[in-house]
Amino acid sequence: MKDIKLELKMDKVENLERYRKLLNKDFNTILDEALEQYFKAEDEKIIAKEQNVTNLSYDEFWDGIDI
Repeated sequence: MKDIKLELKMDKVENLERYRKLLNKDFNTILDEALEQYFKAEDEKIIAKEQNVTNLSYDEFWDGIDI
């Protein structure tokens, strides 16, 4: 795996520092937990979108289409 360069806006850095102190966690733990939540939420969105695309039956899909 190659190195990744991250650039954070100052308000994000300030929030990281604030939560590091409040939660007594290191930056890596906070970022790891945040990314886990992000990936889970995005996976749920993708699954919901895929289900919406494939939920129609053949008749429902073609209903109202004149050929």
